Amino acid sequence: MTRIVVVDNHGQFTHLEHRTLRDMGVDTEIIDNTTPPEEIDADGLVLSGGPDIDDAGNCADYLELDVPVLGICLGMQLIADALGGAVGEGDYGGYADVTVDVLDDDDPLVGSLAPETRVWASHADEVKAVPDGFARTAESDVCGVEAMSDPERDLYGVQWHPEVAHTAEGEEVFENFEAICE
Repeated sequence: MTRIVVVDNHGQFTHLEHRTLRDMGVDTEIIDNTTPPEEIDADGLVLSGGPDIDDAGNCADYLELDVPVLGICLGMQLIADALGGAVGEGDYGGYADVTVDVLDDDDPLVGSLAPETRVWASHADEVKAVPDGFARTAESDVCGVEAMSDPERDLYGVQWHPEVAHTAEGEEVFENFEAICE
């Protein structure tokens, strides 16, 4: 059975990420972002959303564990920040229902959602430039980097929250990530 650990970055939806994976039959648990990397036994990691990029714990170190990583909202921003991308304040701000255009229908994480999907996202902060090796895989009229992907390193991120009911095809994102982890 695939084991995917949810790293708690103190976001309000972390428990929903865990629940979605559990309901899919995935072996999962929530761990704090200060857990030492050597204590993590997983086939994949989800870096949860959260309120503060300065409270990243050991998230940058988790990117070196040689397992697939899915960053959600702040989790994607942490990946970008750790690997040389740019994160900044969004023009749009708080939570909203957003139409996302999928740019790469071959992307293993979001490609199956092409050509577009409806999502629930916060744009208080967002990735402004993807790190080297990453491709922008989705955009919207309020955010240029709604998703990013580096399949060579199995590192992925979405600005939106696939775990909430307001996101149309959220479970499919988790199913695609589980397939990446298998």
